[in-house]
Amino acid sequence: MSPMSILERRRIEAEVLKPVYEEMAARFGETVAQEVLGAAIEKAAIAHARSFAEGETSLQSFADLIPLWQKDDALQIDVTRRDDAHFDFDVRRCRYAEMYRSMGLGHIGHLLSCNRDGAFCTGYDPKLRLTRTQTIMGGADHCDFRYTYEADPKE
Repeated sequence: MSPMSILERRRIEAEVLKPVYEEMAARFGETVAQEVLGAAIEKAAIAHARSFAEGETSLQSFADLIPLWQKDDALQIDVTRRDDAHFDFDVRRCRYAEMYRSMGLGHIGHLLSCNRDGAFCTGYDPKLRLTRTQTIMGGADHCDFRYTYEADPKE
């Protein structure tokens, strides 16, 4: 039996979180509900990343994880740069965004998925940084992921 894909995991999480989010929004308002959900998801992303960061980490070891997020054709990407200090790619199709929209969660899809990306870097390796100026979830035609790996200043 193959392990569950991250896309499937996110679908199950979203099914559980949807009524919780809706109840928080009804009681406390959309702003507070989004703040709470965003903070909880960020903490979960950092913890998830730490589970992958056992041993020595690098930009290469991080890049080797990307196929986990692509499983089940979840992401179609075009790599534009890959070297020891940079890993850049554009996402041309995102089934995560498609799934959240189909579940009626497009307005919080960025919290459920996109905002995990930078937090994952924090948990995986503090030298790993993500710059992204647009996402499909936010309405762009592609996501622009630009990862950099900063050398230790003491080196």
